Amino acid sequence: MAIGINEILKFLWPFLTWLGRFVANWWWLFLTLFLWKKALSFWLWWRQERWLNNVYSPILLEIKLPPDIKKPIEAMENVMAAIHGVIYQPPDWWEHWIDGQLQTGVSFEVVSIGGEIHFYLRFHKAYRNGVEAAIYSQFPEAEIYEVEDYTKNVPPSIPNKEWDLWGTDYRLFRPDPYPIKTYRDFETKREKPEEIVDPLSHLLEGLAKVQEGEQFWLQIRATPIGGAACPGYPEGTAAEFLKEGEKIKTKLLRRPQPKKPKPLLQEAIEIWLPGWEPPGPEKTEKEVIPPEMKLSPGEKEIVEAIERKLSKPAFSCGIRFIFLGKKDVYHKPTLRMAFNFFNCFTTNNLNALYPWGETITKIKKSWFLPLNLIRKRRLYVRCRKMFKKYKERVAPLYPRSKKDREIFILNTEELASLFHFPAWETAPVPGWKRIEAKKGPPPSLPTE
Repeated sequence: MAIGINEILKFLWPFLTWLGRFVANWWWLFLTLFLWKKALSFWLWWRQERWLNNVYSPILLEIKLPPDIKKPIEAMENVMAAIHGVIYQPPDWWEHWIDGQLQTGVSFEVVSIGGEIHFYLRFHKAYRNGVEAAIYSQFPEAEIYEVEDYTKNVPPSIPNKEWDLWGTDYRLFRPDPYPIKTYRDFETKREKPEEIVDPLSHLLEGLAKVQEGEQFWLQIRATPIGGAACPGYPEGTAAEFLKEGEKIKTKLLRRPQPKKPKPLLQEAIEIWLPGWEPPGPEKTEKEVIPPEMKLSPGEKEIVEAIERKLSKPAFSCGIRFIFLGKKDVYHKPTLRMAFNFFNCFTTNNLNALYPWGETITKIKKSWFLPLNLIRKRRLYVRCRKMFKKYKERVAPLYPRSKKDREIFILNTEELASLFHFPAWETAPVPGWKRIEAKKGPPPSLPTE
């Protein structure tokens, strides 16, 4: 007996009615199949903002040194390594997704306010004792003060009718494993202090010439990374950094790379094709001279530099600077001193730091003429973003994740080259206020 379509519909009608009601009321649930990543990112952003507002307590410390300090830059590298161990505390799964805890970092800042130079460190207050101990271990004569955030001493509405600013973020020109030029490339076996070359002296000389009513802010944000995967740190881990470096080394050394396995579908098609025969073993000719021995001196130098960078503790970094001032005294060409400073660390065969075009506070004219009508407004918005993100010490694309090399990796040697305390002989800058007398032990008193 054949069953007609009407009987089938009559039988399925209650189910179809229920399905229609379910879709009408709960259709939005299907959007989660496509928007779950965005939903997770908003959830994580919300939890992290709560943690930053309720738990994270930043502190700003100023470091002052006596003029007769004669520590090499390598001492600052030891400080960087110690700070890495002090503040490296990656969150676990629960701390990351539920508590919103972040792997915090340190912001190394060099500031000139009207020609007066200051060295600052900004980090989570809970790590103060450890950070101070790291500095005192190499610079026992240093004096460390907790100070108010200098970014609060200017109007929060910059740029405005009275104040103007120019700023940019920096990025690496090549992949992270390629190092920039470091202090080891500047230092030679020179015994006389006047012969020592310090890359930071270029910047300090320029900062001393900043006029009254002008300010220059340089910020180097450094977050330590470790070997294990860290859910609270999506920008990368040391394991990924080392893996990328090994790939580059293998390519430079011309070592044979392992072949990728064929997809299962491709193997099945090749097996079932008529007349197909399995390929025999590939014949490889053994080279008498290994590929490593065929490298040129320049190629050997690159491989050695990459190996040296991979061997030291690493930080995920971001660098930016801002030059701001009152419009009646604002001299824009002064900001070129920052470009001169970063050019000192450029090597054509390795790596370089250069301004990131997407964040430079400059809007170029477009071929689409109507867009030029709002050019001034776009420039104002970009300047406001730069000023706000500097004050909050966040990444250029925050709260979005990493894009290209917006956040890059530097090791302790590279960081120490960019931020250290030069001796008076190498940087006799009057604008840098030092301690007039270094501390000493209390005098010995008679016991009888």
